[in-house]
Amino acid sequence: MLRKLISENPLILAEGAVIERIKREFKFELNQYIENASMIYDYQGKKILDKIYNQYISVAYKFNLPILMLAPTWRASKERLKLAGFKGKNVNVDCVKFLFDIRNKYREFANKILIGGPMACKGDAYNPEEALSSEEAYKFHKFQVKELSEAGVDFLLGSTLPAYSEALGLAKTMAESNIDYVISFVIRPIGKLLDGTSLNETISAIDNSVSPKPIYYMLNCVHPTHCWSAINNELNNTEVVRTRLMALQANGSAKSPEELESLEKTNSESPSIWGEKMINLYLKSNIKILGGCCGTNHHHIKSIAKIFKKIEKPT
Repeated sequence: MLRKLISENPLILAEGAVIERIKREFKFELNQYIENASMIYDYQGKKILDKIYNQYISVAYKFNLPILMLAPTWRASKERLKLAGFKGKNVNVDCVKFLFDIRNKYREFANKILIGGPMACKGDAYNPEEALSSEEAYKFHKFQVKELSEAGVDFLLGSTLPAYSEALGLAKTMAESNIDYVISFVIRPIGKLLDGTSLNETISAIDNSVSPKPIYYMLNCVHPTHCWSAINNELNNTEVVRTRLMALQANGSAKSPEELESLEKTNSESPSIWGEKMINLYLKSNIKILGGCCGTNHHHIKSIAKIFKKIEKPT
């Protein structure tokens, strides 16, 4: 389904920030272990998630563009669910169903909304020293891959990965699911993952080690100008990166992820300026799936759609 969507559409939207908006805009206290996954069991939490998800889908609906939405499962690993006191509860399945219910309200447009099951690394996404080895990651992520697969997600997503080793192990686990899957990294402007491995090395190594390969690769939690700098670095100026890197969920600010994490208030460019940078990247690269990360909201996603409709790059 994801392959078909990519082949039939010149541009696909992705959601903008969710967790950051919950913390900074809505001032809702997230679960210390599983973040927003527990919100579906809370009346106020459900209302906030429903509002945010509908804001993003409404943009796609207005501009008649397909959109990728992510269930709130990023931190719902087996280990974290146990620490949060949710052992034995089908949190991943319930989170996916929650988003399915929202999608179903869009009737004929629902077939343009794909729902992904995101998974995070085990440790701190900005600290590669906490990354698992490939073998450890394969075993650690198996539970959540199984849960999300059984929940019926349209695709799996390994998101905000700082190190090659854990990305490889996660890819191997997801490859066994018979579901389309995507691997997404957080990188530096010099074109390397936080563990120092170049984007080209990482993509090449995973593609050569896993079957089936990821549908595509993406970046998240990085500003569009940093993405452009990274893919044009001599380390990554390769056919592999040009053809396999197809998506970006970009930060609204050019500050580093660590700097953004420490700020009390959201730091972001205006939607119009940010949107221009995203479309500029789209026009100059093979990146055709565009969404937001830290510092973005539905206005940023609307800016992408509005500018795109003025230029309509051919398939």
